[in-house]
Amino acid sequence: MKVIKKIEQYKIIPVITIENDKKAIPLGEALLKGGLPIAEITFRTEQALNSIKILKENFPEILIGAGTILKVEQIQSAYDAGAEFIVSPGFNPTTVDYCLKNDIIIIPGVNNPSFIEWGLEKGLNLFKFFPAELSGGIKMLQAFAGPFSDVKFIPTGGINEINLIDYLRQENVIACGGSWLVKKKLIEQGKFGEITELVKKALDLIKTQL
Repeated sequence: MKVIKKIEQYKIIPVITIENDKKAIPLGEALLKGGLPIAEITFRTEQALNSIKILKENFPEILIGAGTILKVEQIQSAYDAGAEFIVSPGFNPTTVDYCLKNDIIIIPGVNNPSFIEWGLEKGLNLFKFFPAELSGGIKMLQAFAGPFSDVKFIPTGGINEINLIDYLRQENVIACGGSWLVKKKLIEQGKFGEITELVKKALDLIKTQL
């Protein structure tokens, strides 16, 4: 699938919370200048939906996901606005079933074997490992690798420039998600140049150390 291959290609997904949709365009520009055409916009604010719409209309080359999705209604509105994949913090059978029925890519959150088995039963083999650090981190991923050899993960939660490469070196990890790339405070203060530099730094780290 093109979406998953693009995520795997860049290996990082900036997890972004936008309080003001007027910041969406300079944010999109900052990501592209940094060389990272991917954004996961979390549904933690009232501006999330319109921010997705603005980003997609102005930067069609950016792969946009909708994160922190908890309800079916959010899925449809995010998808209609231009989101190309859905990310949830946990495993909700109702939202997963809705996405599968409507051919919408969903990456549900898991942090134990039972949730992984639920996903496998529904035909999924890619999950968000969340909250990664609090759920055992790399050691837990290594433990999953034995019984779930064909399952892949996107660890999120506690990922930063210090542990990013260690996570990406795990064979069952295709990418990592993190808010350190696009800090909420930097968006609010309009420091988009700093966001570009953080993105460049992360991509350079991946290029030189993987």
